Amino acid sequence: MALLEPTNLLLLACALIYGWIGEPLEMAILLVFVVGISVLDALQQHRSRRALAELARLSAPLVHLRRDGLDLQLPADQVRLGDLLRLEEGDRLAADAALREGVGLWLDESLLTGESLPVQRQAPGERLLAGSLVASGRGWAEAVAIAADTELGRLGRSLASVTPPLTPLQRHTRRLTGRLTLLALGLCVALALIQGSVSGEWLQALLAALALALALLPNEIPVVLALFLALGALRLARIGVLARWPAAVESLGSATVLAVDKTGTLTANRMALQRLLTWPAGELWQAGLPLEEPWHRLLELAVLASRGDPVDAMELAIQRLAAEQLGQSEHLHPDWPLQREYPLSRELLVFSQLWSDGNGGRHIAAKGAPEAIADLCHLQGEAAAAFLQAADALAAQGLRVLAVASGLDGAPLHRELQPLLDPGEPPVGVHDFPFKPLGLLGLADPLRSEVPAAIVAARQAGLRVVMITGDGPTTARSIADQAGLPPGPVLSGTDLESLSTAVLAERVRQVDVFARVMPAQKLQLVRALQAGGAVVAMTGDGVNDAPALKAADIGVAMGRRGTAVARESADLVLLNDSFADLVEAIALGRRVDANLHRALAYTLAIHLPIAALSALPLVLPGQALILLPVHIALLHLVIDPACTVVFEALPAAPGLMRQPPRAAGAPLFGPSTWRRALGQGLVLTLAVLVLAFWPHSPVELRRSLVFSLLLLAGGGLVWLNGYPASRHTLAGAAIGAGLWLLLLALPRLQAVLSLAPLQPSSIVMVIITTALTLLLADRLTHRLNAPRPIP
Repeated sequence: MALLEPTNLLLLACALIYGWIGEPLEMAILLVFVVGISVLDALQQHRSRRALAELARLSAPLVHLRRDGLDLQLPADQVRLGDLLRLEEGDRLAADAALREGVGLWLDESLLTGESLPVQRQAPGERLLAGSLVASGRGWAEAVAIAADTELGRLGRSLASVTPPLTPLQRHTRRLTGRLTLLALGLCVALALIQGSVSGEWLQALLAALALALALLPNEIPVVLALFLALGALRLARIGVLARWPAAVESLGSATVLAVDKTGTLTANRMALQRLLTWPAGELWQAGLPLEEPWHRLLELAVLASRGDPVDAMELAIQRLAAEQLGQSEHLHPDWPLQREYPLSRELLVFSQLWSDGNGGRHIAAKGAPEAIADLCHLQGEAAAAFLQAADALAAQGLRVLAVASGLDGAPLHRELQPLLDPGEPPVGVHDFPFKPLGLLGLADPLRSEVPAAIVAARQAGLRVVMITGDGPTTARSIADQAGLPPGPVLSGTDLESLSTAVLAERVRQVDVFARVMPAQKLQLVRALQAGGAVVAMTGDGVNDAPALKAADIGVAMGRRGTAVARESADLVLLNDSFADLVEAIALGRRVDANLHRALAYTLAIHLPIAALSALPLVLPGQALILLPVHIALLHLVIDPACTVVFEALPAAPGLMRQPPRAAGAPLFGPSTWRRALGQGLVLTLAVLVLAFWPHSPVELRRSLVFSLLLLAGGGLVWLNGYPASRHTLAGAAIGAGLWLLLLALPRLQAVLSLAPLQPSSIVMVIITTALTLLLADRLTHRLNAPRPIP
């Protein structure tokens, strides 16, 4: 509750003391201020809770399902009984379901059973449990129990509840507030004892001690941190970047390397077949020309080497062209039963499928990397060189190249294979088939139009962009050149396997393009980049990307094509899969970080003179207390909105994205924050001390001068720290000025607050002193915190 905040508790204690010593008016005023500050705190907490609730809604996992014949993507809590749930590698079941069909389906049920190994599910009607993760294969299952009626619901466990560890910023905050709290309590006890023993007025001494506690306790810092991170996460969501927890916003400002996938992140993920090249005849078809008979067989086998319900962009492009060109021909075989699938592996980058034609004949089709197909077909010498040279010629045009091969071609199983197999049982290994190359496919995935400008912006901000792709080196280099990455060598996945850890850490400093990289090798790249001192933001979308996403300083999953396990492992989710959104998120993260440090610097700066005035009786026993608890409470009505509402809404300073990233592991209060806070705070402290000891003046007049200066300068520091000036900084400055004008207009209020009326000469002196103080603070701040340009 806001009423139980330390500041409010101290004010309540002061109010009780005023009531005890017979000052009911002061007690009433303090109680009014307690209510006012509590309302402000409650509003700030409400903003944080609302932002977190919106973030939780946006973070809710999405489910791919089929309802009434329509394919939908809905939040998990909108699944209904009878919905058909799509099961793809990386999906997590949102309901208990009955299996309707499945191909090579293996589920990780460790969330419920604790069993570490995936289990195979293939029998129709078999019950699948909510929370299970599809480890491999695909299929469809009908929802039979949802929400609390599932096995997971009955156990009372929630997949969405993630409690991340404290971030460095949160740890720094707790450590700092703990130290300041101990310091405040120690000084308060000392002040109470000294004042009480010198004057004998123990209640007045206790009031002075409580005033010092109000001045020193860092009540705003935790509030500022929570609000900035929660609202920062909400601002990220509005630009299409979902922070899975608010603290993820903190790490964006220190990223130095953006390691991104090519397909779908730098490119539009809208594959289209642009070239078909038959082999060995070498007949070339280009998009826009009629598709004649020489290329029908090649496209037919490419379809047979693709899934029937594809989600991969390349397979979708193959299916699309086949439907357009072969839709009414005998080259499509929707009625052929699939006998076996041979998935892609790290050892062989080829996907193959074995079909039966219904007449006793079998057909196997394979597609994959040209060098892998050459190996599968046992091409050697000049034949292999010519085949790979043709693939390189297509790749040099920026096309993603796949090779297609066929085996069996309607014959029964090869006679040499029969002794190894049971009758009618297909081979276990794809290498057991006699393959021959049929040709090459050249697919174009256009670069996103915004990517070159985004890469320029990233490099201007001191960020290094590294492209990772499964494409061949020639294609990867061509796309990198189009995107605007610097020229240089290409490192392949094969190279990664052959390099030692130390050598790889050195090589990744010089290489910006990595080709033929398997998902599991991304973890190797992350660690190599980090070994060189980089703070890595890594993108990924597949099940095998999860270790790299967890290891990266900032794991970034894809929102559209990413798997559930990738999103669960990541810190950020790109809802539109766009690299430009990631760069914009970095800019917004830097803005949040800069504004947070502005707010913290302002908090320390404004508290420094208040603490100095409150500590005067401790340093000079017998010195009258200039600021009473009621004055400090009134100052909080200026400080609290400035620290939260005003600074959080400030736009980014010019040139913020032309400065280097914040150093990794930088403390909450770094050198620049301390310089700004101490510079401004000491200037303001000097000014208030001059007025506090103004000669030949009663304590009430000196209190009026000091309090007026703090109100005006408190608002003025908002203006200085909020550069460039905006309506937000104007509003922050107006709060202090408005309260001061209200005091001048209400003499009775001055009397209630133990302030002396200000004569015109005193008003002029306060205005001149405030202007000189702010001018000196501004000059000092600019000199101490000149921006650092990127070398």
